[in-house]
Amino acid sequence: MVSIDTVYQKVLMFANKEQRGYITPQEFNMFADHAQKEIFEQYFYDLNQFSRVPGNSGEYSDIVHNINEKIAIFERAGTITGTNITAPDFYRLGTVIYNSNEVEEVQQNEILYINQSPLTKPSETRPVYVRTGGLTVDLYPTFLTGATCTYIARPSQPQWGYVVVLGKAMYDPSNTTDFDLHPAEEGELVYKILKFAGISMKREDIASVGQGLEQQQTQQEKK
Repeated sequence: MVSIDTVYQKVLMFANKEQRGYITPQEFNMFADHAQKEIFEQYFYDLNQFSRVPGNSGEYSDIVHNINEKIAIFERAGTITGTNITAPDFYRLGTVIYNSNEVEEVQQNEILYINQSPLTKPSETRPVYVRTGGLTVDLYPTFLTGATCTYIARPSQPQWGYVVVLGKAMYDPSNTTDFDLHPAEEGELVYKILKFAGISMKREDIASVGQGLEQQQTQQEKK
């Protein structure tokens, strides 16, 4: 988890509000949400990319290991009732489980042929499932009950809470939602938000600083 107040103060420091413009809490919260979503979604692209290349044997320097560590923060367990996955913060389906065993996924166009053959027809000891929607799956055999699943949850929407005192926004921790991301993402959040703020304020100097720092950190992480 990353403190949203720490990120906000660093963004303001880089932006130098007295000389380059003030980033309001409302603007910051909008940029913060967008930055967190970008970083979160990038995990899955990076994991796909770096899974294709040989890893580093170092315990703390292997890129795939580090990405999985960041994704693990969002791993959850859900239940399946009928065809419905019970997971209010659902983002991506992981593994479907029945009787402590992983259930194989098959494609919709395969299930007809699988059911017709005695050799491949699903059974209680060898079930399969088909994805039918974001929060629905069809289990085969259809009489199965008690299946569960793992899934990746969506990050909570970050919120820098504040109260207005004498016309100035003051930090209110009781109305705040920190970033759900791994602590290692603090710098990336600062740089992305700074870039978004510069673009919004049409200040190329601020946007360039944020983009430059962001690119520098990204290159360092992926060496």
